Amino acid sequence: MTAAESGAAAQRGTQTNGAALQGKVAIVTGGAGGLGRASALALAKAGARVVVADLDARGGREVADMTGGRFRACDVSDLDANRALVDFAQEQFGGVDIALLNAGVATGCGVGEDFDTSRYRRAMGANLDGVVYGTHAVLPALRARGGGSIVATASLAGLAAVPLDPLYAANKHAVVGLARSLGPAFVPDNVRFNAVCPGFAESRIIDHLRDMLSEQELPVIPAEVVADTIVRIITGDGTGECWFIQAGREPEPFRFRNVPGPGKPAFA
Repeated sequence: MTAAESGAAAQRGTQTNGAALQGKVAIVTGGAGGLGRASALALAKAGARVVVADLDARGGREVADMTGGRFRACDVSDLDANRALVDFAQEQFGGVDIALLNAGVATGCGVGEDFDTSRYRRAMGANLDGVVYGTHAVLPALRARGGGSIVATASLAGLAAVPLDPLYAANKHAVVGLARSLGPAFVPDNVRFNAVCPGFAESRIIDHLRDMLSEQELPVIPAEVVADTIVRIITGDGTGECWFIQAGREPEPFRFRNVPGPGKPAFA
């Protein structure tokens, strides 16, 4: 399927997503605020039963109440916590069909004099380990349902160079690589794996950038735009795709260039 065809299929899915997600069970990590909150609300509106996971218990319970779902405290950087989250969702709703692996944090340091091991590990733990552990934990549950959908929140920082925050770019590039690789790998299980790659979107992760964004008159993408795109991805049929979301543009799968094939040896 081409990117254009996939985008059209996802758009068709948007028109019927209420029926498509009716009775489905979705886990949303980082669901207490920002993109996770908006996505939990959008999934519930589309008919899904939602398990909201976050370390922010107050915010998470509020979102769970708004969606008619459940809340579970979860540190996504801990493998056992991810397994317990999936077990909880199965106990509450009988299974899992969708996992939005959205939890993430800003890095807060670089690789020079400002490097800080604890901040580095915190960022890698949430932004990368959380996706790997979440995928590992939820995969058996999705297989038990005959398939399902995993969406990981990456970033435009996973598609471009980010000299001002190279460590954040590193873990988001890793998420993009996982999506492109696991998408085709999970086809035999009828499990789709995609990533969403928003630019500067409304969430706590851009709090330290708000003054700069305002000064440069850079628009902030509403969280609801990202959430609607996530529902489009889940109700579509693509896999291994990385959807970019940029202000003023229609979200769609990013078109990667193919790696050049081997050439003739210079001595041939």
